[in-house]
Amino acid sequence: MPATPPFRAWLAQHPPAAGAAVMATGILSVGLHMTGYEALSLAVLAVACVAWLALAADFVVRLLRERARWVHEAGTPGALTGVAATSVLGTRFSAMGWQPVAEAALALAVVMWPWLLVRVVRNSRRPMPGSIFLCCVATEGLAVLGASVARAEATAWLAHTALVFFWLGLVLYVFALTRFDLRQVVVGRGDHWVAGGALAISALAGAKLIAAGSGGPYLWNEDDRDVLRTATLTLLAFDLCWCAVLLLAELARPRFGYDVSRWSTVFPLGMTAVALLSVASALGIPRLTVPGEAMLWVAVAAWVVVAAGAVTGARAELRSTARR
Repeated sequence: MPATPPFRAWLAQHPPAAGAAVMATGILSVGLHMTGYEALSLAVLAVACVAWLALAADFVVRLLRERARWVHEAGTPGALTGVAATSVLGTRFSAMGWQPVAEAALALAVVMWPWLLVRVVRNSRRPMPGSIFLCCVATEGLAVLGASVARAEATAWLAHTALVFFWLGLVLYVFALTRFDLRQVVVGRGDHWVAGGALAISALAGAKLIAAGSGGPYLWNEDDRDVLRTATLTLLAFDLCWCAVLLLAELARPRFGYDVSRWSTVFPLGMTAVALLSVASALGIPRLTVPGEAMLWVAVAAWVVVAAGAVTGARAELRSTARR
């Protein structure tokens, strides 16, 4: 039997949750674009696309060569990072004006979403780690991308469909909350931050829906807009509360050392920044722009730290697999 290439061996050791690295990198690209750092945003987007392609290739290889493992991992919450990451990248492409690419990403995410979601929900038990909130994140990711494309293409039916995913995502958040192990707040290795990130992407979806309603065809009446506005602001407020609680828990009980789950810490930070910036624009609340920009650079700093840990760990693992 031929030896497994070192990089392939290293990649095979990582769970589906490694897709959170693409989510984290992609949302930073979105935030940097919104704040005018276009060159840096495009560079970060390139990194996210390369990572997405590597994980997609590994996904296909596992499906063909390790089907039993593939089926098992498809039932874990981490598998939903594939849907969320694809939606985040699609949102960035939509912002660039590449609507056909964004639409292709939306189609791919929609195809993956129901099968993976059903398996994850069926396999969920109490208590669960923070990754269970990916049920909400993946669903709200479809709402964000759907609303973005709907606004760009002035497509009313797509905006209304995105609204359905928005409310469904909130239902799934409640579902996830009933299964979340609250002890993870003080012992989690990183993915417990998704409890807040899920609310951040929900607030972003609300802002995108409001923007879609004001950017083209008639979509929402005054009552609809009021409900969306209230829901969006409430979600953002709860997200900020979660961030405060999680940060205090990290300070009280530091958890040093790299873990792949730490990408699920970077993603909520970046998503909170983008949610603040989007709400500031869509709802006309400019005072949210400054904290949004500040949070974005906190997320960038966190990305650098986690990426450094990932590179160091990857070198060690590649050397280890190369010796075998």
